[in-house]
Amino acid sequence: MNPFISRPSLASLLATGLLLLSSAAQAVQYGTLLPENSTLGFVSRQMGVPVNGQFRRFAAELDFDPARAAGARGSFEVELASIDTGSNEADEEVKGKDWLLVKNFPRARFEIAGIRPLGGNRYEIHGPLTLRGMRHDIVIAASLREEAGRAIFEGRYLLKRLDFNIGGGAWGDTDTVANEVEVRFSLAFRAKPEAASRTTLRTAKKR
Repeated sequence: MNPFISRPSLASLLATGLLLLSSAAQAVQYGTLLPENSTLGFVSRQMGVPVNGQFRRFAAELDFDPARAAGARGSFEVELASIDTGSNEADEEVKGKDWLLVKNFPRARFEIAGIRPLGGNRYEIHGPLTLRGMRHDIVIAASLREEAGRAIFEGRYLLKRLDFNIGGGAWGDTDTVANEVEVRFSLAFRAKPEAASRTTLRTAKKR
C-alpha cells in the first residue's frame, strides 16, 4: 500500500472504482424491434373532425446505447399499403394517386442521423424522411422508458402533408383537410445480448 494514501482517500478510490464498474455493467444497447409491442398511428382532420388511423406493418433497425445516445444510428420503414382507417373505402382512396400513391411509392423511410438527449429521458431524433418520392429533414421529439430488457420510445410528430405532395387537387385546400397530420408512435426494442457480453468482458479487463 502506498503510505501517502490515507485510509479515507483509499476508501474514496475504491468507491469510485465500484461505481464505474457498476455503470459499465448497466450499459445496454438496443436494436431489435418488437412489432407485437409497437404501434404506429396518426390523426388527420377533415373539416375539423379528427380521423384516426394506423399502419399495421413496419420495420426498424436501431443501434442505440442510452449512455452514448449521440452516436445512435438506425432506420424505420413503413409499408404504406398497410394503412387502416377503419374503412375499406377510405383505405383504398388514401392509397391512390391523390394521396400516398402506394403503387409507385410503397414505403416511407426515416433514417436516424442522430439523437440528442434533452434530459429526463427525453430526446430529439433527427434525420431525413422519404415519403412519396420527397425527402425532407425532420426532428422528432420522443421519450424513452426502459423496462424488462426493452427500450420503449414514445412520441409524436406533426407531419405537413403538402411538403410531401400528399393530397392533390381539391384535397390541397387545408380548410377541407388540415395540412398537419399528427403521427403517434410507441416502438419497443429488445436489448442486444451481445452488448451485455461485451460489457462484461470490458469490466473484467479493468480489474
